Amino acid sequence: MMPLYLPRSSRILVIALRRLGDVLLTTPLIRSMRQAWPSATIDVLVFADTAPILAGNPDIDHVIAIPAKPGIGESLSLLRALFRRYALAVSTQAGDRPTFYAAVAGRTRVALVEPERKGRFKQGFLDRVVVHEPGVHRVEEMLRFCDALGIPRVPQVVPPRTEALSGFVIGGRYAVIHAAPFFRYKQWTPEGWRTLAAALIARGLSVIATGGPGDAERRYLDEVWGQGERAAPAVRRLDGRLSWPQLTALLGGATLYVGADTSVTHLATATGCPTVAVFGPTDPRLWGPWPQQGLSEPWRDAGENGAAQRRGNVVLVQNALPCMPCQLEGCERRLESDSACLLELSAETVIEACEIALQTNTY
Repeated sequence: MMPLYLPRSSRILVIALRRLGDVLLTTPLIRSMRQAWPSATIDVLVFADTAPILAGNPDIDHVIAIPAKPGIGESLSLLRALFRRYALAVSTQAGDRPTFYAAVAGRTRVALVEPERKGRFKQGFLDRVVVHEPGVHRVEEMLRFCDALGIPRVPQVVPPRTEALSGFVIGGRYAVIHAAPFFRYKQWTPEGWRTLAAALIARGLSVIATGGPGDAERRYLDEVWGQGERAAPAVRRLDGRLSWPQLTALLGGATLYVGADTSVTHLATATGCPTVAVFGPTDPRLWGPWPQQGLSEPWRDAGENGAAQRRGNVVLVQNALPCMPCQLEGCERRLESDSACLLELSAETVIEACEIALQTNTY
């Protein structure tokens, strides 16, 4: 593809109206744009609850945060603010709303489109397209935008800036455990997390537990780590107490991170921390953590590899059941259902994955 010419001081809009992890995995595209057009102004349009994961990103000039369900007045105000303001507008997803925003905002418009008829219809409103291809990792899909724009790929996930852990005394060798994913179908067992923590403590690591501020996450972590007189005394809980920049600093200094299939696991990987990702039904070929130095060999599904596979600073562990990876929202096909692959995943399997990750800190 011929390189896209942009005047020196152009404005660029990147639209990423998805969840936290998805937004973080958009940063390789943003970094590629920054290096291709260093004098451009790059803005990113996201939902308000995902904006903090871009805090202090050096490649971004402005983050435009909008409600997930804006009212009519808010929508009209946004459209007026965006209208033809940008030399280039890029929608990183194929939905109608983000594609419409790109069409309104950009004098040159680029978007992800589905291969079927509806996607071909949208191409009439776009200057260049990336056609969605099933089975492609999310970061690889973002890097295909670079190909469409005719700019070099920079396959690096960029974490938020780091911020001093003021008020928190963190010292020695420590492991961070992030046990609470946003949805139940991605949860491992409380017993498994407690057994893992005990094994890491026996190995000489202190254990810090992180988590989000939401009520559902807090209840699950109370179940995992206990509370009051029943609390696990050797596990230090910092859930709900850290900003994203503070969490980035904590992860960057950790000897080991172990977490569920969640945005924090992608963040830990991006910091370079030795990471163990505990996956359930999610297909790692699409959503496996992107190692700090890039993914030189694609992730494979659990049936091909058994329980654990390693790429760079990441060990991904997944129960090798015949149905895996099903990509379904739990065995009952709903967000709040259980996943047998996680309920049946043994603590010994995860502990073995941690031993692999701890073998060396050189990646």
